[in-house]
Amino acid sequence: MGRFRPLSTAPVPERAILVGVDLGRSDWSCEESLAELARLAETDGAEVVLTMTQRLDSPVPKTFIGKGKVEELISMVRSLDADVVIFDEELTPSQQANLEKLVGEPVKIIDRTALILDIFGVHAKTHEGRLQVQLAQLQYVLPRLRGMWSHLVGEQTRGGIGSRFGQGESQLEVDRRLVRARISTLRRELERLERRRNVQSKARWDSGVYRVALVGYTNAGKSTLLNRLTGSDVYAKDELFATLDPTTRALDLEEGRKITITDTVGFIQKLPTMLVESFKSTLAEVRAADLVLLVVDASDPHRELEIDAVRSVLEEIDAGDIRCVEVLNKVDLVDEEELRGLLATHPDAQPVSALTGQGIRGLLYRIAKEASEGSVSLTVLVPYEKGLLMKMVHERCQVLRERYVQEGLLATVRADARMAATLEPYVVPDDDES
Repeated sequence: MGRFRPLSTAPVPERAILVGVDLGRSDWSCEESLAELARLAETDGAEVVLTMTQRLDSPVPKTFIGKGKVEELISMVRSLDADVVIFDEELTPSQQANLEKLVGEPVKIIDRTALILDIFGVHAKTHEGRLQVQLAQLQYVLPRLRGMWSHLVGEQTRGGIGSRFGQGESQLEVDRRLVRARISTLRRELERLERRRNVQSKARWDSGVYRVALVGYTNAGKSTLLNRLTGSDVYAKDELFATLDPTTRALDLEEGRKITITDTVGFIQKLPTMLVESFKSTLAEVRAADLVLLVVDASDPHRELEIDAVRSVLEEIDAGDIRCVEVLNKVDLVDEEELRGLLATHPDAQPVSALTGQGIRGLLYRIAKEASEGSVSLTVLVPYEKGLLMKMVHERCQVLRERYVQEGLLATVRADARMAATLEPYVVPDDDES
């Protein structure tokens, strides 16, 4: 190479210090929650160099952590040359401002909410997804405007964690009035998109398509499962929030019925409220589903807490009453004894490995069984001129037997309530001929 050595153009990971406070109010231990925060930080491109914890009955009003812990934090930031300090709980605007003054520039002080919003800002790909993230970011930023913009303007050249707020806005021009105006514009645009989505959803409802939604904790393997079930190639990666935008794919069951399966954004404990609000139009796909498959990472030691976190969000978006089947994914990473214990505590769950294909046929059978729940058997005579209805019979029903006669298609089918109502005018006596 001679005297000249090539300079690396790879981004240098920001050095992060994580701070957790054990308030004794969560089912998650402080250590478990910080371990997840570390994964979030790494997903956002940081290198965790230190984790600090403190036990408190309640947060300190001015700095969230105690005076002695603040002094220790300042010392650690300097000795470890940290770029960013990430708190596991949400900081108030004044706490964030006070900590920034004490720690000193150019170190950034952010909280779990800001970190998750930042990750969503990177991963949102569709127009609607970007609007939803931008709305949540601006709602977070609005009470923090005082003294924040000069900080972020300086960060525009550095980039990195916490520097992508208010995408598309010139930071120098943003003030409370402009942010509120932008929030109003984003809400109107998202309402327009939601109306369009509702029209599409109603069309699917009217067509009688059985709809399945995949939900689960982030990184439970929903996208990989969607790919395995439908043979599609949705982006799937072993990282938190790899998929934000909903993806719907069609699937033909063995019985001939066509259904749709929708992959949705992953959930997480302490999911910021403004994100849930912003993503309600996306999560409407879950509310409109006939069946929810709650995908669980069977190999994760925190799976029970993660199931509770997902069910909590389902309740929050008014989807808690929809028929739900747990899918224990990644069973290839679980030994037989542990799997037996899991199935004993979750007897209604379906064990699968989306990666290897193990248990997929059983899951498809379960979906078909759920889709047929409440179905009725009837014999219909569909005239030849009703070509669209014939197509619906083959796609939306389980055809038990059929034959073409002079008047049209004579078929005995199992149909759900919607299709049965559609076929009512064409019902004929069953002559049991085959």
